[in-house]
Amino acid sequence: MTKPASGPTGLLLIDKPGGITSHDAVARTRRWYGTRKVGHAGTLDPMATGLLVLGLGQGTKLLTYVVGADKAYTATVRLGSSTPSDDADSSPDRFADPAVLAAVTEADVKEAVARQTGSVQQVPSAVSAVKIAGRKAYELVRAGEEVELKARSVTVSRFDIHDVRRSESHIDVDVSVDCSTGTYVRALARDIGEDLGVYGHLTALRRTRIGPFSVEDAHRLPDRDRVDEVPPPQLIDLGSGASALMPAVTIDAAAARGLLQGRFLPIAGADSSVERCAAVADGRLVGIVEPRQGLWKIAVGTASLDEYKR
Repeated sequence: MTKPASGPTGLLLIDKPGGITSHDAVARTRRWYGTRKVGHAGTLDPMATGLLVLGLGQGTKLLTYVVGADKAYTATVRLGSSTPSDDADSSPDRFADPAVLAAVTEADVKEAVARQTGSVQQVPSAVSAVKIAGRKAYELVRAGEEVELKARSVTVSRFDIHDVRRSESHIDVDVSVDCSTGTYVRALARDIGEDLGVYGHLTALRRTRIGPFSVEDAHRLPDRDRVDEVPPPQLIDLGSGASALMPAVTIDAAAARGLLQGRFLPIAGADSSVERCAAVADGRLVGIVEPRQGLWKIAVGTASLDEYKR
């Protein structure tokens, strides 16, 4: 039985500024809302800006469904040099031969981008949160250990070039990317540079969308020394957040009570061909339900059984 929610509950869309970690954003939000129960869906590196989806209270239970959603970014790929982190959070350590770089045409860049579009076998950046034997890769790198990550399949559904700017030392390419979860845009930059024989890394990255959530609807995070002065915005309620992430079905109080008691129930109007549904009663999220041989069972409860007692 889910315990009654206490404190703020829901989802919060933040436009993360550059120069802070996702953990910093969570810590600041805890102060902002006066609660410890805050989590985030999908890390953004300190260099990166843009959409960070936070869950507060029972909203943390929805984050697993946000993490798995596809994502959209805008970025600048710099061809001509590489860095240990594949982005601007570290200094360039390898540089292209000027003659080779000068010979790279815009058509070459477009062809290299095209080869990184669709289903791609991608090796994550060594300085990443991918775990090896229970430890994050970047922790091993910082400890001086050699890291060798395996390639994995990701999908880049859109990879558009918006501008190409040249100088003697580099070529900057402004792009937008739509991709599956687990895709590293900085690894795309690295691999395009390797493909062209001139190295590559990211100099800018901004996440603009996660699943149904857009950075256009996100809130600015207050400066650390002004958190107590800025009133926190209203959270996205659990029903609205879950209904944006998956199909929703309306149930009555009796069905809500049965589901929260752990019973398998038929739900009229629910599509049993989907993996899960958001079960909503009186506009409030009861929980996430999953089909089981023609019936439905609650997988994640977000309401209290006490709310639906006779």
